[in-house]
Amino acid sequence: MSKTAVEKIFSEKSGNDVKAGDYVMANVDYVMVNDITGPIAVDAFNKLNMEAKSDKIIIIPDHFVPPKDVNSAIQYKTVKDFALKYNTNFYDIGKGGVCHQVMMEKGYAAPGRLIAGADSHTNTYGALSSISVGIGSTEAGVIFATGKMWFKVPETYKINLIGKPKDGIEGKDIILHILSKIKNGGAAYKCMEFSGDIKYIDINERMTMANMTTEAGAKCSFFDTDEKTIEYLNNRVIGDYSIIKSDDDANFEKVFNINMDEIENSIAIPNSPDNVKLISEVDTKIDQAYIGSCTNGRIEDIRKAALILKNHKINKNVRLMVVPASQEVYNQALKEGLIDIIVEAGGYFSGTTCGACLGGYMGVLGPDEICISSTNRNFIGRMGDKTSKVYLANPKIVAASSILGRIGTPEEI
Repeated sequence: MSKTAVEKIFSEKSGNDVKAGDYVMANVDYVMVNDITGPIAVDAFNKLNMEAKSDKIIIIPDHFVPPKDVNSAIQYKTVKDFALKYNTNFYDIGKGGVCHQVMMEKGYAAPGRLIAGADSHTNTYGALSSISVGIGSTEAGVIFATGKMWFKVPETYKINLIGKPKDGIEGKDIILHILSKIKNGGAAYKCMEFSGDIKYIDINERMTMANMTTEAGAKCSFFDTDEKTIEYLNNRVIGDYSIIKSDDDANFEKVFNINMDEIENSIAIPNSPDNVKLISEVDTKIDQAYIGSCTNGRIEDIRKAALILKNHKINKNVRLMVVPASQEVYNQALKEGLIDIIVEAGGYFSGTTCGACLGGYMGVLGPDEICISSTNRNFIGRMGDKTSKVYLANPKIVAASSILGRIGTPEEI
């Protein structure tokens, strides 16, 4: 029987011949938690009185690192103590970063793997042809003990990418365009599979796109494996992996044909990621510009921003915050002199953290403040006060806007 990639992977991990809609008990390759979701997982695990599957467990503090107050310090200590007690994979401050970036950088995400993460943007690893799903913390605690979890095999939406994007069009523009078609929740519990002319999309941009399938409600995402995937994995991946692809005649619930060569620079306006306009239609004044997160905080994003910021100054009414997605990204930015360029322009370059993306700290918005951000969500109160507003765009547009003092494009600099 012909199968989609997600059906093939769940068949392999469950040891049964399964199809979309089936419920399975599947072996999980890795389970990931962070400093926020980890303590609840630890509590759930402790109630089971079982030994930990330490080699499958990855713990990555990222939401409130360094801890911002006593409560966050307690959460951090809880997951660190557990990691040290059971000798799990643990990425402490100065060694890790934002959990999804670390999972890919350190070689856990790879084709054919099934990964569960106690964070909604675990979908990101689909950029590397993994089936990676967001789960609850108590479910993570069960996987700590058993290495398994039940799943419903999702139906697949095929996103057929056609043509070559125009110069200056980023993965953020492409996924915002797709979200404007599918809408928030429009792919609820589906696998969003990207195929077609993916050769024109770099791995960094695929990660951005896979990351924001969460905003469509997708259970997971999946990009076909190609030469770019394998190049990224070389000297990085842990262990062997299996390249899995959907059969040509597999049963896709829906097929969306996306003409990439027709996509323009786009921006999601408040208060939803699917509320998308062309960047040329928006010129709102801003108080903050934010580049970072698991969506767009990679070295490629920072390079693009620095290229625009070089020999320019941030507008006097704007604060620019650049937050690298991992310590590896931070180190590379330092090596390349990118931090100097950003700081000389008047920007702030921080250590790696989720920080303001979730309205936690390090850039929280005050009443009526407006931010243009490279992150993934702009719901009411997402980055701070409920009267603040967040616009979502690619890092180049964010950088340009920080100079202009309003939402605009690099061509205006």
